[in-house]
Amino acid sequence: MKPHCAKCKIPGKEKACLAETGGRGPEFCPTTNHPDIVTKVTETYQIPDIGEFARLASVQEAECYANRGPGPYVMQPSKSRLQETVEFAGKIGAQKLGMAFCIGLHKEAGMLSDVLEGHGFEVISVACKAGAVPKEEIGINDAEKIRIGTFETMCNPILQAELLNREDTHLNILLGLCVGHDALFLKYAKALCTVLAAKDRVTGHNPMAALYTMHTYYQKLKDEDFGGR
Repeated sequence: MKPHCAKCKIPGKEKACLAETGGRGPEFCPTTNHPDIVTKVTETYQIPDIGEFARLASVQEAECYANRGPGPYVMQPSKSRLQETVEFAGKIGAQKLGMAFCIGLHKEAGMLSDVLEGHGFEVISVACKAGAVPKEEIGINDAEKIRIGTFETMCNPILQAELLNREDTHLNILLGLCVGHDALFLKYAKALCTVLAAKDRVTGHNPMAALYTMHTYYQKLKDEDFGGR
């Protein structure tokens, strides 16, 4: 069956993906249904650079919690994603960081650049509007622009990726790229990428806020007619 972990109702410690032995999963559980694929994919982590990257990611994950120790542990998160990003870039030995950002977050991009450079990283940053390519080049008509009747340049995530590729960045950081534009950047970027902020114009770039309030202020998300479908 097709995996659908989001629908799993097995209690946490009994989940096949969390239990050391005797775990169980629903009929769509990929852990119990596809041990062959699990084994094959796990071999990928034997590739030295991939394995080391994954190892350091797990080290970073654990270090984001305080007061860890043997015995029952109540999670106590202690680091922001910004701090985590700085630390992880250092762990992997990255020296040259790429930043692909939305021009609407230009101020924040400057602040992030200051932080990263203050920690000794070289930063190459490219705004989404780089290239000044008119939206007409991708078939946008006037009625489909943000400001109708004006000249608008297109967001150009492929150009952002190409410019960072040419600089041989060691790690790319996405800052507020639009839905869809982020997908194109991730497709064309050569270096591994991480996301510091996901674009959400309404919630101050906290897209989870809509899910957290779906039972109250965002009930419309459950409307089958919502979203133009």
